[in-house]
Amino acid sequence: MNNFALVPFVVLISANSEWRITKDILQPPQTYSSPVGDWFDAFVENHQVVFFHSGWGKTRSAAATQFVIDHWQPDLVINLGTCGGLNGFASLGETLLVTETVQYDIFERMGDRQQAINYYRATLDTDWIGTNLPADTRRVPLASADQDIDYQNFTVLTKDFGVAAADWESAAIAWVLKSNKTKGLILRGVSDIITPTASETDNNYALWRSRVEMIMQRLLQDLPFYLNKFTDL
Repeated sequence: MNNFALVPFVVLISANSEWRITKDILQPPQTYSSPVGDWFDAFVENHQVVFFHSGWGKTRSAAATQFVIDHWQPDLVINLGTCGGLNGFASLGETLLVTETVQYDIFERMGDRQQAINYYRATLDTDWIGTNLPADTRRVPLASADQDIDYQNFTVLTKDFGVAAADWESAAIAWVLKSNKTKGLILRGVSDIITPTASETDNNYALWRSRVEMIMQRLLQDLPFYLNKFTDL
């Protein structure tokens, strides 16, 4: 199927390694290409789903999110991926169900910085999921920037922005979803921990890569739970 027939669910996968692992797990017989990412069709239990490689960073994530909304008009857009957790606020390997996003790399020098930050905030409705979540999953706000977490931003992230973790993409995805009035679900597994003095994956891509497969396997295992919840609405 390469005619963009309407589907109820689109799953965005961000990082290249996350995408490779997703394909290894699901073994799609065929993938297709678009200007902003590759994609394939799959059935998750009895749910028809498009999996789309939305890529890393805010720019491509925003473009891919708008692309999938325009072409498939899904009822729910889901983003699965990893994030860096802040020590004392997140635990290695847990799944974060994102309730709110903020872009923390906005620096307004001519006007009101807080106004600019608030413009790109987005809230995700998770009430439809209920309170009984999959194991080791909890609701939290998340921050995004076009950078891995600098440990020097630990206090800024935890105190000023009040988040437990951060990534590169979620805030851009959530903002586009809000702008289109499209429902979204963002699930991020904590792949590494940042303290006020160090980030364990700085110059250590291999460590991050060694944890991604476990996280993506778990996110894909939990996916039917959320699809069933949404279908039962």
